[in-house]
Amino acid sequence: MKAILKKFPEVGVWMDDVPIPTFKDNEVLIKVKQTSICGTDVHIYKWDAWARKNVPVPLVIGHEFVGIIEKVGSRVKNYKVGERVTGEGHLTCGTCEPCLEGKRHLCPNTRGVGYHVPGCFAEYMVLPEENVFRLPKDISDDEAAIFDPFGNAVHTVLSYPLTGEDVLITGAGPIGCMAAAIARFGGARKVVVTDINPWRLELAKKMGATHAINIKEEELKGSFGIGYEMAGNGDALNQLLRHVKHGGKIALLGILPPGTLIDWDLVIFKMLEIKGIYGREIFKTWHQMCRLLEGGLKLSPVITHRFKADDFQKGFDAMLSGQCGKVILEW
Repeated sequence: MKAILKKFPEVGVWMDDVPIPTFKDNEVLIKVKQTSICGTDVHIYKWDAWARKNVPVPLVIGHEFVGIIEKVGSRVKNYKVGERVTGEGHLTCGTCEPCLEGKRHLCPNTRGVGYHVPGCFAEYMVLPEENVFRLPKDISDDEAAIFDPFGNAVHTVLSYPLTGEDVLITGAGPIGCMAAAIARFGGARKVVVTDINPWRLELAKKMGATHAINIKEEELKGSFGIGYEMAGNGDALNQLLRHVKHGGKIALLGILPPGTLIDWDLVIFKMLEIKGIYGREIFKTWHQMCRLLEGGLKLSPVITHRFKADDFQKGFDAMLSGQCGKVILEW
């Protein structure tokens, strides 16, 4: 089968022929229909410090997908051939305290599909039954292909009650834009998104932001009850701390650089609540995603580019340009 791999320890990814993966008794073989390129895949493409630390070479990359079950292992009980599925890309150990308490999203032994173990940028992929998610018929393939990042946004935004709140989102990447849509759909009064990328600020408006502010050109004013940090930028975090009101709440999804400094007086004397977010609550967030979409939330504007898998380089070029939302690869 054809697959996109991190084949060499250098900048780039490559398409090559690899064997169709074998699967265990508790696993399913999935024929991939569509995949989406994540910022994580761009880190792997660039072969930055995080990628060099985490990604074995060679490896099939990718973790955002939708497909059809092709075969099932002998111990698989809840899925059958022909079902349309996506899946949770965090593989948990099942034996640690959080896993045994039903809190798999807190597993300290999590491995990632597409960067620790072989991923979905291929004609076929393997996933344990416990990580497979059956899709309702009303969820489109496009929506299902971006369930992973959509879930990050849902987990972050729904961490706090937001009906009637004024919300500040720092970072207008695809997840920040989806967060704006969720916040507006969830009843926020005002949703302000900040960034320095004019193209993505326009996308944030299309996704429901009431205000999209280029902080290089315009001063941010006002105070907010809830803040979501989606940029992974220390200056953006400090911006949140200054503009979230006393007793406000902040959720951090963006991965901040080591050694990021903040003004702790703002946290302490304003009595702020800060929560770190990683991935999705398994599978609570997934059911919330379905209900939001079935209830009328629209994700289509955030999907801005579509390519055949053979043209994957065009997809990565779009991601590297910064002038894109989600990029779909069709298999």
